[in-house]
Amino acid sequence: MRRAVVAGAFYEGERRSLMNQLQNCFSGIPREKDEGIIGAVVPHAGYMYSGRVAASVYAKLPRADSFVILGTNHQGIGSLIAVSKEAWGTPLGEVEVDQAFVDALPKQLIDVDETAHRYEHSIEVQLPFLQYLFDKNFQFVPIAIALTDEETVREIGDDLAHTIAQIDKKVVLIASSDFSHYEPDRIAREKDGYVIEAIKELNVAKFYKRVYERNVTACGIAPIAVMLHAAKKLGATEGNVVTYATSGDITGDTQAVVGYGGIIIL
Repeated sequence: MRRAVVAGAFYEGERRSLMNQLQNCFSGIPREKDEGIIGAVVPHAGYMYSGRVAASVYAKLPRADSFVILGTNHQGIGSLIAVSKEAWGTPLGEVEVDQAFVDALPKQLIDVDETAHRYEHSIEVQLPFLQYLFDKNFQFVPIAIALTDEETVREIGDDLAHTIAQIDKKVVLIASSDFSHYEPDRIAREKDGYVIEAIKELNVAKFYKRVYERNVTACGIAPIAVMLHAAKKLGATEGNVVTYATSGDITGDTQAVVGYGGIIIL
């Protein structure tokens, strides 16, 4: 089993405390499920910074058989594109990987490799939100991506869309990403808004162009692009921003913030 590595750091490490923390994240946010949601962008910072932005997206997600969670490989270890097959543990219990989905994936690009996931937080921090909402009534598919070139992400998106289209399951794609890192608040909001416009249009080429044009330091460029490409092939037509915030909204320090965008893809 893949054990939690950031419990007690990014989020509370004990079950009761974590449930209370999640309850606070969802406080005042109505549960408004939208069955049309195919994908989403959700932040992966510590819950005290980005938990409410994440909760605002999760509150809209429909129940699904499987959630494909696309994360960044911050550590740079293991396979460059890696799916895990082990169950994952959090303080709220174990979450099973959808073995049938993993087996159905084309393996030209995506390797089964547990090493790439061992110390990575971008996927792990999403699981307690899903457990809070759906308990044990879901499976997931964790894919860590270390490559960011546009050709590769389109191929991964094609593989995911093909697999989802072939299986008889409700699947939602989640791209785990923060946006600008350590910019003044005004600059972060301007840069992030510029690339989020392309996300809302599901335009992967424009997204890449704008990321590089403004040197936007989003850490989940590949997960976002893969999700957009796959979602579009599965019939998505637009993206909507649910919430945007920066760490400065929490800390009061607007000199060097991190941006957090919560976006749904329909």
